[in-house]
Amino acid sequence: MYIQNTLNIYGERAILEQIVRAERCTGAAHRGALSRPARHPLWEPRDNRVPAMPEPERKARNPSVILEDIHSPQDVKALPNDQLPQLCRELRQFLVDSVSQTGGHLASNLGAVELTVAIHRCFDTERDRLVFDVGHQCYVHKALTGRQELFGSLRQFQGLSGFPKPYESVHDAFVAGHASNSVSVALGMARARTLQNQSYSVLALIGDGALGGGLSFEGLNDAGASGEPLIVILNDNGMSIDANVGGISRHLAQMWTKAGYYEFKKKYRQALDGSKAGQKLYELSHDVKTALKKSLLPVSTVFEDMGFTYMGPVDGHDVRGLTDMLRAAKELNRPVLLHVHTKKGKGYAPAEQEPEKFHGVSPFEPVTGKSAPPSPSFSSVFGSELVSLASSDQRICAITAAMADGTGLTGFAKNHPRRFFDVGIAEGHAVAMAAGMAKQGLLPVFAVYDSFLQRGYDMLVQDVSLDDLHVVLAVDRTGLVGADGETHHGCIDYLSQIPGMTVFCPSSFSELRHMLRAALYDCKGPAAIRYPRGGEGAYREDCGDAAVSVLRQGTDACIVTYGVLVNQALEAAQRLANEGIAVRVVKLNRVTPLEWDAVCGALGGASRLVVLEDQLRQGCVGQRLAAALLERSAAPERLRLLNAGERLPAQGSVQQLYHALGLDAAGVTAAVREVLA
Repeated sequence: MYIQNTLNIYGERAILEQIVRAERCTGAAHRGALSRPARHPLWEPRDNRVPAMPEPERKARNPSVILEDIHSPQDVKALPNDQLPQLCRELRQFLVDSVSQTGGHLASNLGAVELTVAIHRCFDTERDRLVFDVGHQCYVHKALTGRQELFGSLRQFQGLSGFPKPYESVHDAFVAGHASNSVSVALGMARARTLQNQSYSVLALIGDGALGGGLSFEGLNDAGASGEPLIVILNDNGMSIDANVGGISRHLAQMWTKAGYYEFKKKYRQALDGSKAGQKLYELSHDVKTALKKSLLPVSTVFEDMGFTYMGPVDGHDVRGLTDMLRAAKELNRPVLLHVHTKKGKGYAPAEQEPEKFHGVSPFEPVTGKSAPPSPSFSSVFGSELVSLASSDQRICAITAAMADGTGLTGFAKNHPRRFFDVGIAEGHAVAMAAGMAKQGLLPVFAVYDSFLQRGYDMLVQDVSLDDLHVVLAVDRTGLVGADGETHHGCIDYLSQIPGMTVFCPSSFSELRHMLRAALYDCKGPAAIRYPRGGEGAYREDCGDAAVSVLRQGTDACIVTYGVLVNQALEAAQRLANEGIAVRVVKLNRVTPLEWDAVCGALGGASRLVVLEDQLRQGCVGQRLAAALLERSAAPERLRLLNAGERLPAQGSVQQLYHALGLDAAGVTAAVREVLA
């Protein structure tokens, strides 16, 4: 009777469309209670991490402003629906005002406002697990979870991180900073929930760019097959997944939000489940639905073939519609992929017009969106030099992993488009592809951030090193990067562990140009040029082809360093000279391989030695140098290793981090006095 009545109400065409969208609900219910997560010891501030944040000053509250009365997700849940659009507008203004002062990731957060509000309307992130992919779209989440008044310290030393950090808040389920891992992490949490007989929701929020990473497909493949209830939210803010996403898909998505559809779906299943004939009829309708979707909506089958219920695409700026969709996804109690269309930079005209420019920004003028023009940097100098070299050598190709602007390759893309390759967020693939290019006689240059290249370590060993292929790595953001913090510091010296690798460390722009040419034309196997974010310091010289350079003579003690830290070493040496202490300064131009005869000669038999570097202690140059000197019976009487320590430090300006870690001129001066004592 219910089915007949429904047919009369909706009509035959509508009922067919409803059957097409219906999915069989599978998966066992997860019962049991999850207590409020206790603060894990690792969440507490640690050495070299974010110290306890200062108690913020309370602002005078304007009762007419909704956002100022939002102190927790419970306040978001309590808002009436008609106030949600105003809340979203206020959040966007809050983001622009805050990021214009501190810098940070703006466009991605502007695009995720309604989605984040809808998540907090439907879920309790104190117990439910929300896993961000990359995490640079978490600002709204932080503002809605009691951290609004800390945004004045966003990305600042000892302040609020620009990425999710569990030690910062119980609402941050997992640390994030790199791409494509969210589905795998979420599945791990969902399986833990099942094994522990607990009950909470698990969500993974992944962007369209991160979806291109291979790890995301590994996670999706396993998660879909697992049957574990979890929701993957695909925030699609630019990538067209399939050309057939259009009117039919939007129409079917709208049907999910109709009040009668979900109730109809449940009663339809219940009505047919009572008999074998009914079950067969349901299976037939399910097969018809699946066939229609595969012919009309191939975008959905990619995920459904993995075992997900596909919902969408939906308007990512309709907060009420998103809320309804999330509630429906939660009730399905199985793997669900919710496809959400958003606009990067939504609501702020400069960011909408230039979303890439406002992805990560320095402080800017909020009315116009204008910021100070960028100064020359190692990235820009590298890019200009590579364009010049490629103009006279057709073998040179440039590769980026979705970071053309950040790595200085926009000029190369414009001048040599046929030899420019953006592979998306797929660093491992980029390394392997470069190996294939090198094998066939090309000169591939992969420009990549240091911390992101970690994802290609396996390929560096297996695809590049074993065959001694001439792949050139332009490794940007080496050392301490500043405001992005521990997920982005390039402080792990893994490249030195790659057999056959040559690692150059320029200290100036002129050295970078020279070393890029040397890496391309003087090396036979894999080569890397490591350089920091930002510009050069007072040292502007070019070491030429020397493996080691003595920049300053002295017999009382010796400082060994490389890269831009040479500026701190030279300043420290001058301070000590003013005290009558003569310090030798030795600069390593190549840290791998270390040419021991040249190094030992440059040290001049120093008995008091300080090795200065911005890498973690384990496996650092200082440890390798100390071991080699001991092996050669040339160990100094006193040795001090100055480095980034045992753990990756939190965010702050590079100079602030240098000072905190004792790597600035003052810290180096103190270390020299210590070895002389």
